[in-house]
Amino acid sequence: MMSWEYLGYLASVLLVASLMMSNVTKLRWLNLAGCIAFTFYGVAITAWPVAITNGLLSLVNIYHLYKLHRYQHEQVS
Repeated sequence: MMSWEYLGYLASVLLVASLMMSNVTKLRWLNLAGCIAFTFYGVAITAWPVAITNGLLSLVNIYHLYKLHRYQHEQVS
């Protein structure tokens, strides 16, 4: 049986690692992974502020990744 605490630690490591990235795309992907992990963690331990905040932050990261992808695609064309 998995302790949910380990998922919280993994999410924390992903968020800290994301903030060490100089590449914005890598930062967003790692941050998204951390936010998703924290969302699951928050749901698992019924910490709704953690789950809701990180769920919303996941959407923010997805939006910015979409913008970055669109911008990079326009630069190639």
